[in-house]
Amino acid sequence: MPPGVGHSGVVEWWIDAYRDPMFWWFPVGTVVFSMAAFALFAAPLTWLATRDPAWARPYRIQRRGNQGTVPTSACVGRWLLNNAVLFVGVLVAWPLLRHAGIHTGDLPAWWVIALQLAFFVFLDDFCFYWMHRALHTDRIYRRVHARHHRILRPRAFTGHYMHPLEYVLIASLMLLGPLLVQAHLVVLWVWIAWRQWEAADGHAGYDLPWTPTHLVPGNDGAVFHDVHHAKVRGNYAGFLAIWDGVFGTYAKGYEPPWRRGKHADVEPAGAA
Repeated sequence: MPPGVGHSGVVEWWIDAYRDPMFWWFPVGTVVFSMAAFALFAAPLTWLATRDPAWARPYRIQRRGNQGTVPTSACVGRWLLNNAVLFVGVLVAWPLLRHAGIHTGDLPAWWVIALQLAFFVFLDDFCFYWMHRALHTDRIYRRVHARHHRILRPRAFTGHYMHPLEYVLIASLMLLGPLLVQAHLVVLWVWIAWRQWEAADGHAGYDLPWTPTHLVPGNDGAVFHDVHHAKVRGNYAGFLAIWDGVFGTYAKGYEPPWRRGKHADVEPAGAA
């Protein structure tokens, strides 16, 4: 907004932002796409945990039943509420976000996209580690993060069962990398799809051998975050097991895959 613009000019500048065609692609389209991606991934994984078929039991991380979890209906309701809060937030922020450089121009070369996505994964997880660790300080934990830790034995839809403030903070971190590189909208959506898979898979309750997350160096599938829910303290990174190793915050008894073997049985505290 140009300096020295009067009140009427401010109003016109604000209204004009919502006339921009990008408003419907980003942020409206991005929020809708994000919700659709999570639902697509979380629904079958939640069904899997609910039915617990015999073929999947060898991959189940915690052996006891569904004690220490939250009904799926409550998780869906919280997910809808959190997305409503997020949607209002991005609508209000749009006059500023429209200048952030997210665009629908020419796609970059495939190798640039690959490098950008790798950058997003590592930056997001590093920032998530510190944010998550801060959420475990006593006062913030009681007021915000404790809601998510009502879940001791995760299922996929519990991945978004959290306080709205925590949800907005996680979404903001997810946008940080794309904003820094002024990513193409398609690249942003690919990254969001991957990030929503992380959220669903990380709370699935099963260490499925075919999950694409196992292809990422430093990842331990669903085991890493499942242990965090069982132990509460430690394993603060969201996706990569490396950051807690660097900063000495592995959960008690947890061994990363490069020490114990990729698919070794890791039984969190309290499981039988």
